[in-house]
Amino acid sequence: MPQVTLTVNGKSHTVDVEGRTLLVELLREKLRLTGTHVGCDTSQCGACVVHMGGDSVKACTILAVQCEGAEIATIEGLAAADGTLHPMQEAFREYHALQCGFCTPGMVMSAIDLVKKHPSGLSEQEIRDGLEGNICRCTGYHNIVKAIAAAAEVMNGKRSELARAAE
Repeated sequence: MPQVTLTVNGKSHTVDVEGRTLLVELLREKLRLTGTHVGCDTSQCGACVVHMGGDSVKACTILAVQCEGAEIATIEGLAAADGTLHPMQEAFREYHALQCGFCTPGMVMSAIDLVKKHPSGLSEQEIRDGLEGNICRCTGYHNIVKAIAAAAEVMNGKRSELARAAE
């Protein structure tokens, strides 16, 4: 059985995996990091989004053996050791951007990457376009978009048009 060594949320792990094991399975079943969800089995919903090497990826589309030496970040690794939430997590809480919470971890991870890739700010349409690979079956996305705009403001140290309009 192949072994894969990777760093998840700052901690190194060496795990025996079958060649067909997906990253999402390694995270959930081997490492017991269950915040990364399997929602659709077809790479459509985004519930399994994690960061690999700093970029968001769908963990259901990557074999664990492809992650040899990789740096992986999951929703469990976002909050500070003292429990302080990441600005995106705080914004999702503050703006009531979740209902059942199933899509939330993947949505948060995607949103962080989206903000990181647009340091000069995001319009409402850019946020909506950037979330295209994430499905929420409970909300109309309005509060999710507001939360991302507010978190972007904190993360980039700027005021966005959407955040000003939300006030």
